[in-house]
Amino acid sequence: MQTSPYGSWPSPIDAALAAAHDGHPEWLGFVGDEVWWTEPRPTEGGRRTLVRRRADGTEESVLPAPWNVRSRVIEYGGHPWAGVVVAGEPLVVFVHFADQRLYRYEPGSEPVPLTPVSPVGGGLRWVEPQVRLDLGEVWCVLEEFTGDGPTDVRRVLAAVPLDGSAAQDRDAVRELTGERHRFVTGPRLSPDGSRAAWLAWDHPRMPWDGTELIVAEVRDGTLREPRTVAGGPEESVAQADWSHDGRLLYASDRTGWWNLYRDGEQLCPREEEFGGALWKLGHRWFAPLDSGLIAVVHGTGSTALGILDPETGELVDAAGPWTEFAPTLAVHGERVVAVGAGPRTAYEVVELDARTGRARVIGAAHEDPVDPAYYPEPQVRTFTGPDGRDIHAHVYPPHRPGYLAPGDELPPYVVWAHGGPTGHAPLVLDLSIAYFTSRGIGVAEVNYGGSTGYGREYRNRLREQWGVVDVEDCAAVALALADEGTADRDRLAVRGGSAGGWTAAASLTSTDVYACGTIVYPILDLAGWGTGETHDFESQYLESLVGPLAEVPGRYAERSPVEHADRVTAPFLLLQGLDDVICPPAQCERFLERIAGRRIPHAYLAFEGEGHGFRRADTMIRALESELSLYAQVFGFDPPGVPTLELIK
Repeated sequence: MQTSPYGSWPSPIDAALAAAHDGHPEWLGFVGDEVWWTEPRPTEGGRRTLVRRRADGTEESVLPAPWNVRSRVIEYGGHPWAGVVVAGEPLVVFVHFADQRLYRYEPGSEPVPLTPVSPVGGGLRWVEPQVRLDLGEVWCVLEEFTGDGPTDVRRVLAAVPLDGSAAQDRDAVRELTGERHRFVTGPRLSPDGSRAAWLAWDHPRMPWDGTELIVAEVRDGTLREPRTVAGGPEESVAQADWSHDGRLLYASDRTGWWNLYRDGEQLCPREEEFGGALWKLGHRWFAPLDSGLIAVVHGTGSTALGILDPETGELVDAAGPWTEFAPTLAVHGERVVAVGAGPRTAYEVVELDARTGRARVIGAAHEDPVDPAYYPEPQVRTFTGPDGRDIHAHVYPPHRPGYLAPGDELPPYVVWAHGGPTGHAPLVLDLSIAYFTSRGIGVAEVNYGGSTGYGREYRNRLREQWGVVDVEDCAAVALALADEGTADRDRLAVRGGSAGGWTAAASLTSTDVYACGTIVYPILDLAGWGTGETHDFESQYLESLVGPLAEVPGRYAERSPVEHADRVTAPFLLLQGLDDVICPPAQCERFLERIAGRRIPHAYLAFEGEGHGFRRADTMIRALESELSLYAQVFGFDPPGVPTLELIK
C-alpha cells in the first residue's frame, strides 16, 4: 500500500478512456425479429450510428461515417428512425443530422432522401417516424421554420411519401394536423388502426408541467375529430399508447406521481414514477405486450424494468445488476428490450422474456476497459437542507487500489449539478466520475430540489426558485460532507453543464462554499436567455423557473451570474461549444467581459463543431484534463501525465 496525497494517485482511467465510453445505446426498435438501436461514436466526430443485431446475435453498424442518425427537433431531438420488413429484407427510414432530411435505407444500397431541404431558418426537421406501408408513407412529427428566428417555427403531424416524391417538393408532404398546439409528439395508432393518440402542449408550459392527451379518428389516411381526453395545465401526461385490445394507456402525474392509467382507470397506484420528463420526443417508459401485460420502467430515484399485470396490479421486476433504465423500450411478441446500467456496468441492451422473467444482455454488452477494482463505490445518501427538506445525492468517495492518502488528510470533493434542471443524475457507472475518484478526488452528484424521480412535489420545489433551491441544495451537501469529516472544507469545487452550468456559476457568485468551479455550456444571463438567446422549446422555460419576466424583471437580474461577475473570487474553468444554439457562446463572452481586469484565475475553452453537449472524443479529452488541472492548481496536488491548464488572470 502506497501513501500519496489525494488527487495525485496514478490511474489507468485516462481522459481518452473516459471519452471513448461516453454516451450509450438509445432508440431501440424491432425490425421484424431483429433488434436495432442507435449508438454513439465519439472517435468518429461524435456521430451516432445505427446498429443491427441479427438473429444469430451478431452486431453490425449499418450506416458508415459520415451518416449520423440524430434528429434536431426541439434541438434535443428524439426517436430518429423506424424500420419494417419488406419481402424478407429491412426497410429503414432515418433522420440524418447534417441536413435533417428523412432518408430511406435498404441494406446493400445507398440511403435515398425522402424530404426536401428548406432554405428558411432552421429548415425542415423530422422525428418519431412510423412506416405506413399500407399508405406508402412515413408518419412523423414535422418541425418547420417559418423565419430566421429561433421561435419562428411550427410543428404538425405529417405524412411523407415513401417513394421519394417529396425529396424536392415540400408540397408533396401531407399535413395530418393543423397548428392547434405549439408542440406535438408522434401519433400512436391503435391496434386496428382506427384511432391515433398523441401529446401536445403550449408555451409557457414545459411537458413536465402540463400536457394534453389527444385522440383522433383515423379515416382514409387522415386524422379527424381530434379531442382532448386527459391532461391539462397542471397534469403532465408523459406517454400514451394502446393496449392489445384497443384501450388507451397513458402515464399521468395527476396524483403527484407519474402512474399508469387505462381508459382513465389507475392501474398500479404507487408513490413511484412510471414516466418522466419528456426532453426528447419518443421517450418510452412503458410498452404494452400482445398478452395484455405491460413492460414498465419505474421507480423512485433509481429505476427498474418490470412486467405489470394490469388486471391484478402485480408488478414483477427483472433481476440483474441494473439500477437505471433509460426511457426507451421496444416489444415484439413477449420479448421486451430496454437499455439498462448499474454502478459497475455501463448502459447495455437488455432483453426480458415476459413469459419466463429471464433478463439477459443482448447488445452493446459492458466490457470492463480496466480492472473494476478502480471503479468508485457509490453511496446513496439523503441530506437535510434548508427548512429541513430532503436532498437526494450519490456520493462517490475517492478510491484506488493500493493507494492511501496521509492519515490526517481529507480529500477534495467536487459537487456535480446535473442539467435540465428538470433532470436527474442516474446511479450508473460513469468513467468521467471514475477519472476523478481513482485519482483521489471525491464526487457528489446532487439530485437537488427540482429533479425528476421523486414525485411532482419534489420537482415543483424549483418553481420560481431556480438559482436559489438548486444552489442551496448543492451547498448543503458539500458542507455536510465537510462537517462529517468526509471532505476537506477548504477543497470543495462545483461543476455542471447546461442548467448545471448555471447552478455552478450561480454558486460561485452567491456563496463562498467552493474554492473553484467548472462551468460547462451554461446559462449565465437570464434576461438574454429569456428574450431570444435560446431555442423555441425552452424559450419560456424561465416563466416557471424564475417567474414571469414582465412581472419580476428584477429577479432576472438579481440571480444572473453575468450581473454579479464582480462577486466571483474563486478560479474557474469555462467550457463552451461554438455551435451551441441552446446556451450560446454569447453568454460566456458577456460573462468574461465583466470578469476582465479582476485578476480572477480562469480559463475559457471554446470548441468548434460542438453544440450543446460535447460528443467528440478530442473535445472530451481536453475538457476532462483541463478540469483536473484546474483542481490540481487550486487544491495543491500534482496529477501525473496531465497537461497543465493555463489560467489567465
